[in-house]
Amino acid sequence: MIAAPSVLVFDVNETLIDIDSIAPIFGRIFGDRQAMRGWFNQLVMYSMTVTLSGNYVDFFSLGQGALRMLADIHNVEISDDDVRAIKQAMLTMPAHPDAADGLASLRDNGFRMVTLSNSPPNPDGPSPLEHAGLSHFFEHQFSVDASRAFKPAPATYQRVCDQLDVAPAECMMVAAHVWDTIGAQSVGYSGALITRPGNTLFPVSGLPQPDVVARNLPDLAANLTHRPDETSTQ
Repeated sequence: MIAAPSVLVFDVNETLIDIDSIAPIFGRIFGDRQAMRGWFNQLVMYSMTVTLSGNYVDFFSLGQGALRMLADIHNVEISDDDVRAIKQAMLTMPAHPDAADGLASLRDNGFRMVTLSNSPPNPDGPSPLEHAGLSHFFEHQFSVDASRAFKPAPATYQRVCDQLDVAPAECMMVAAHVWDTIGAQSVGYSGALITRPGNTLFPVSGLPQPDVVARNLPDLAANLTHRPDETSTQ
């Protein structure tokens, strides 16, 4: 049993918005929609590498580099238009169908909600959350760009607490990736895993496990609001 959090900190890509929506572009470029998953895995791996090595470039720049690397690996020619298409698609991904209902339920039950994304702010227009129609649910949209370190670096999660003036124990990280919940738990958050397709538990003894596991956001809302003072692992 854990104390119910007062602040829910949401990951954005894949947790709230649907990265599978950009798979058709990869199908056009590589002849295989599943190439998108290979690209995204490389993007996450190299974001962690950049942080661990003490470097920093923004997530969109890394995404473009990962795309060109994948093209070289597969001997595929890629144009500047292809790179721009991927960047634009990353900025305009739709929300998961369950997201709005789940967020509304959590909001109506009194949770403070913010986001923490690896993606940088978009200086030229609406954020991905605004494009997805979800931004009004959140009191703040945090980016790791301010910390110049990608998740799961502990500093990124601690900065959210510092900005909100709350203790880590008051926060729960909600993400579709266990590496994200592990990072947040390392500074004292609790963790909730949303098992989007292709994501599940990482059952390794000695590593922090999510405190809550939910199929989608309405399922998370039901779990967190079932008992007002405590939550339990499903």
